[in-house]
Amino acid sequence: MTTTPLPTSPDDRAEQRPPRALATLAARFDPQVFSVGDGHARVRLTGPGVGSWDVLLHADAVTLEPADADRRADAVIEADGAAWLALARDPSGGMAAFRAGRLTVRHDLHLGVGFLAATAPAAGAEALRFVKVPTQAGTISTMQAGKGPPVVLLHGLGATKVSFLPTIGALADRHRVIAIDLPGFGDSDKPLGAAYDAAFFARSVVALLDALDLKRASLIGNSMGGRVALEAGLAHPGRVDRLVLLSPSLAWLRGRPFAPLLRFVRPELGVLQPAPRQLVEPLVRRMIPGAEEGWTAAGVDEFLRSFLAPRGRAAFYAAARNIYLDEPHGPEGFWPRLAGLQAPSLFVWGRRDHLVPIAFARHVREALPEARHLELDCGHVPQFERPKLVHDAISGFLR
Repeated sequence: MTTTPLPTSPDDRAEQRPPRALATLAARFDPQVFSVGDGHARVRLTGPGVGSWDVLLHADAVTLEPADADRRADAVIEADGAAWLALARDPSGGMAAFRAGRLTVRHDLHLGVGFLAATAPAAGAEALRFVKVPTQAGTISTMQAGKGPPVVLLHGLGATKVSFLPTIGALADRHRVIAIDLPGFGDSDKPLGAAYDAAFFARSVVALLDALDLKRASLIGNSMGGRVALEAGLAHPGRVDRLVLLSPSLAWLRGRPFAPLLRFVRPELGVLQPAPRQLVEPLVRRMIPGAEEGWTAAGVDEFLRSFLAPRGRAAFYAAARNIYLDEPHGPEGFWPRLAGLQAPSLFVWGRRDHLVPIAFARHVREALPEARHLELDCGHVPQFERPKLVHDAISGFLR
């Protein structure tokens, strides 16, 4: 890999020379940690005290040049001069700024965080790394760190593996942590016509374990990912050690008046649906409170990245449809089956969660008297909203 030199004309040398911290990061980029393959990407580094610079990533070269205001960057990383300096000197200092909100990543979090990981000094097998894993269920994009007993992290509907970035940092000192993009989302394969229900996703998790030569793993799932983790525990008990369910999506116990109609709706029609960014993005951001602030803004970016792709849109519709259609009762219904769960489980509930009301906890206690519960003053994404409490509880439970 080569780093393309900067312009050296005497007339513009002062304007064209980037801050030392940014030049250090670009020169340190390691394609073995994060690769753009045969493609290319533009990562914009900006913030008070450093100006605005574009890093152009290619398969075998990295170019650092003044930002092109006429070009939309694939990812934008913004921080103040002190945070950039911390990142150049010590990657842990930069990631601390990221978690504290002093460093933000927008547009494509997979690319932005991958760039940060690939510019950290080599730290062996424990370093954060991005790996695409070929499996029997298709190629699954992963973000991995640490070593030890394996833990697989499963995101919610419309999210990606990056929603577990704080959890990776909290657990990697004791575990091999593997955050994945479920099929249909993020940078994993998006097969048309796939079921995209809990059983399909659970089989994909087992296929990943097979591909990584892991006999068993603990699973942590948020929202839809929690339902997937439960399904894996129910359908594949020999592959699951422990389960942590963060505001898990559970089969509705109230009436579902639209279920008969939804059974006939084909989510594949999402491939044909026009979805121009200039119309969809403003609409989505208006619908979500705080959509331009902190982690919420980053989460909206990740949702849009999948939804604006035709196959990603079809997968989203199919998964959302199956959450609603998840059968609660009967011999194959979720709640009767839940009572047979063998894996030790920790359920984390948010008292202000409007998507999965905490009232579900009572029904879980009836089905699983031995399960542990943690109730927090938060909403639907506990690992972001109450990270220390959540990760301390997870660490203790996994030990």
